[in-house]
Amino acid sequence: MARIAILASLDNLRALIGVSCARQSVPSLAGPSSVLMLLYNGTHKAVRRFIQCFNRLPRRPGTRTVVPLPAPILFQVLHEDEQLLVVNKPAGLVCHPTKTDEYSSLISRVRLYLGPGAQPQLVNRLDRETSGVTLLAKLPQPARELRRLWEQRLVQKQYAAIVHGHLQTERGTIDAPLGRDEHSCVAIKDCVRPDGTPASTGYEVVRRFTRDVLRGPGQGIVRRQGPTPRNFTLLRLVPQTGRKHQIRIHLAHIGHPLVGDKIYGGDEDLYLALVEDRLTVEQRDKLILPHHALHASQVRFFWRDREWEFTAEPEPWFTDFTGE
Repeated sequence: MARIAILASLDNLRALIGVSCARQSVPSLAGPSSVLMLLYNGTHKAVRRFIQCFNRLPRRPGTRTVVPLPAPILFQVLHEDEQLLVVNKPAGLVCHPTKTDEYSSLISRVRLYLGPGAQPQLVNRLDRETSGVTLLAKLPQPARELRRLWEQRLVQKQYAAIVHGHLQTERGTIDAPLGRDEHSCVAIKDCVRPDGTPASTGYEVVRRFTRDVLRGPGQGIVRRQGPTPRNFTLLRLVPQTGRKHQIRIHLAHIGHPLVGDKIYGGDEDLYLALVEDRLTVEQRDKLILPHHALHASQVRFFWRDREWEFTAEPEPWFTDFTGE
């Protein structure tokens, strides 16, 4: 079963060191002496239940209950062995190192998780707002071998996405070459263009549904009945190539952009507002969801004489919106 990696202040949880922890949690020191690492056997949906269970665990006589609510969740651990760490990357977290704090990127969180001296290497990368299966190698050799599989297109990837509108066809393939969008003010934006690099994305409709959705400041996602309901489609996607922003561009190209896509959703200023930290309440309402609705749900490949498969469930904001 997957685990949740949580960091909590040792000052706040000192009373819990050495307790009999049963199966709900497995504490171990990691990183600086001021940090306690808690590994919870469960999914990110059950963090609140974990806290309740954690506070029911037996303690030394005279100690008081401590609720670790402020503890930041690092990531969900899908698999770990001596060479690999596979996690469910949260949406809104960049993969590569940043110049801010130690929680601001996936790789820096992994270093915290693995402890001093660790030099993890990313095998695959996801966009900042894309959640899902991400592989990291603990050693250089497996990193090189696995990256080669990605480069040779020997990895089967599957994504889940929520798009605007109801797709008319049950399944199909989008073949459209991609290249730089020279007319955009967003430097990282690409587009479909005849002289671009070949790109192919397969899709299948999982479910069509209708929502009338509002999103207010600090209120999360709120649904209501209304006279003008909006249509959405939950898709299963299988990219045959691995171009930058490929799925997002292809879906926008066929007239069904991702819900919450700030670059390819039709208003580039939403992305500029995001990076400049000036998103207004009205802009957030327009986006509907806090992140674009794309999740890397499965990765499969053959490596070192065996098949490997990793799957990850989307975050609650994604599944709540689809009603699953």
